[in-house]
Amino acid sequence: MAEIHIRNTGERISGEENVRAFLDRQEVLYEHWNPTKLPADIQEKFILSDEEKAQILSTFDEEIRDLAKRRGYQTWDIIALSDATPNLDELLKKFEQVHTHTEDEVRAITAGKGIFIIKGSDDVGYFNVELEAGDVISVPEHKPHFFTLMDNRQIVAVRLFIETEGWIAHPFEDPTFQKA
Repeated sequence: MAEIHIRNTGERISGEENVRAFLDRQEVLYEHWNPTKLPADIQEKFILSDEEKAQILSTFDEEIRDLAKRRGYQTWDIIALSDATPNLDELLKKFEQVHTHTEDEVRAITAGKGIFIIKGSDDVGYFNVELEAGDVISVPEHKPHFFTLMDNRQIVAVRLFIETEGWIAHPFEDPTFQKA
């Protein structure tokens, strides 16, 4: 279950209802899917064949199509990252820069853990959303953020897009941002 860490106060928010209420106030969509729907042999697998990726998409087809219909997403895929991913550290450096997009950035975590760092309202500042299997988040267009892996450095997620070629990051310079 997702947990929030507000960086400037150290406050932590947990529990699905509390997390959802906080993220709603920050205009960030949060949902939870049942990760145990996946076959046991791929629930904690981070190197996936094309067939296994298709199996994940098929397993969550109803949830994906429902979210896509409600939010206007046109296409989706699977991203799998782990220490076995070629050039993982270089890839993470690209991810770990505050940026915005001209469409939502959506992740439905099916295995592993990840973290979104998001710029909230002026009274909140930056906050971390720590995600695990079953957590679904949509950071709205133009909201400064970035995504990275947690200490375990393993994640599998469904990504949904409005634009068929995927999103493009636009750097967001913010002198108030401090890496944790």
